[in-house]
Amino acid sequence: MKIMISACLAGENCKYNSGNNRNEKVLQLMVENEVITVCPEQMGGLPTPRVPSEIRDGVVTTKDGRIVDAKFRAGAAKCLEIARREQPDLIVLQSRSPSCGVKQRYDGTFTGTLTDGAGVTAELLMKNGFKCVDVEDLPGNGDLILTLQMGRENRRV
Repeated sequence: MKIMISACLAGENCKYNSGNNRNEKVLQLMVENEVITVCPEQMGGLPTPRVPSEIRDGVVTTKDGRIVDAKFRAGAAKCLEIARREQPDLIVLQSRSPSCGVKQRYDGTFTGTLTDGAGVTAELLMKNGFKCVDVEDLPGNGDLILTLQMGRENRRV
């Protein structure tokens, strides 16, 4: 199966702080499936490292007050272009990210407070019919096949 994954989950040092979110379940998926890694923030032209960003009143803003919304949305558009071309069966994204969070993200106050709602990339991908899951919602080994099958059945072709 074909899976699109947030690059930080694959161990790429593309987080805002130059680190990664390496995830063992994701690494297992990479061995057993065709994988496309993406970092919407880098793809939108943001440097690594970069000042942390959150969504405040619908606009992606850095902790020091700069508006970086256009770069986040440009990266999201590039991810959508790749998804349309590659037609992944499932997209696994980093939880709580202003780009990739599927269910929740930080609320824009930089206090660690979560709010319901997707990041800009996850929202765009889901609005276009792609099955996205937060990495934290990946099931255990035995249920990964079921998750992948659900992704294939629910994806937009």
